[in-house]
Amino acid sequence: MSAEHANAGYRRLFDREGLTFGAGFPLTGANRSMPDHEAEIELATLAEELGFDGLWARDVPTFWPKFGDAGQTFDTWPWLSHVAAHTDGIALGTSSVVLPLRHPLHVAKSAATVDRLSDGRLVMGIASGDRDPEYPAFDVDREERGELFRESVEALRTVWTADYPELEGRWGSLEGELDVVPKPTAGTIPLLPTGNARQTDEWIAAHGDGWLFYHLPESTLENYIAQWREATTDKPFAIAVRVELADDPTAEPEPLHLGYRAGVEWYRDYFRRLESYGLDHAIVGLQNEDRERAFERFADEIIHKL
Repeated sequence: MSAEHANAGYRRLFDREGLTFGAGFPLTGANRSMPDHEAEIELATLAEELGFDGLWARDVPTFWPKFGDAGQTFDTWPWLSHVAAHTDGIALGTSSVVLPLRHPLHVAKSAATVDRLSDGRLVMGIASGDRDPEYPAFDVDREERGELFRESVEALRTVWTADYPELEGRWGSLEGELDVVPKPTAGTIPLLPTGNARQTDEWIAAHGDGWLFYHLPESTLENYIAQWREATTDKPFAIAVRVELADDPTAEPEPLHLGYRAGVEWYRDYFRRLESYGLDHAIVGLQNEDRERAFERFADEIIHKL
């Protein structure tokens, strides 16, 4: 597909034919405790050198052991600013900011700041959230998260594009006396709703700049992409998938949580099929113990051979 957004990160991910690849933090795999930030940056710069097009940071405000992970632990905005300072042109993404748990004016200012500091490389996955104990922790009614999500999207779009706007929501009100600065480099920041985000497909197609989804069974993913193409022909579809590369390049797939363990030959065929369905971007979560070698193998044997 062809990306029409002026944002540099969006163009990096989507402004050419064929499938692109990103990597999801924590790149070292340390998702229950604080990762080694120096090792994370080393892998981030390696990913950029190897030809990955995106680096994606998760938004997990609190650690809930029952859920199984704490994301990359570091808060999304300072972390992406740090990554921006150590990379050059790779897109920086959120996967995904939980809008009902954050005040939209804080999100607008933080996101625009990262966008400015990275020369327009920020692309935002946005979500309604999926960790039940976090809603009472932030005094948010879980049943209202769908409406809060829509209000936040409206607020973000408004304060990014208008000076001294007038706007009202459950989060508060603006009466034309205050502005939110800085403004994004391209006037706004691309927003990719994640999963269903408690919204209809029609709302996502009308208000999103693309659709970001979790790993799905292949036939289900094919159907989702086909339905998306009927709803909007020019907006991208992206997924996140966990990948463990087997030592044997011919190894057949074994299911992992939200992904597979398989040889590089199977993975090449798999991503070719997803590309033929119309998938635009895949966020890869590499699971191998030797991450540096895994990034090199994935780039050499999959990215560069597609």
